[in-house]
Amino acid sequence: MAKWEQSFNGDFTQLLNKIESGILNGSMSASLEDSSDFYYGNARCSIRVFERYSYMGDNRVSLSVTLFQSDNGPIHMSAITSGGSQAVFFKLNTFGEEAFLDKLKEIL
Repeated sequence: MAKWEQSFNGDFTQLLNKIESGILNGSMSASLEDSSDFYYGNARCSIRVFERYSYMGDNRVSLSVTLFQSDNGPIHMSAITSGGSQAVFFKLNTFGEEAFLDKLKEIL
């Protein structure tokens, strides 16, 4: 598992669209598995779960991205990858997870 947390200033919708299009257009095997959006007063939270094939690990890895903004404050992002191992009891070969997270860093 790999994790990246960051805060951004800017437009929430534009950032979300940039992430979605960047991930989906950045790999021919990438897919948006599911999404969820919440609003509470002036707060907004969006969750996106992506998946793609990892050639390095010969398996599929997922990337969950959560964006949160209250009022017009900074946009807080948490991105977590998972699934990049084939071992039963411990993690081996997490290169696919790291590469998926690196793709998000390139986009942003």
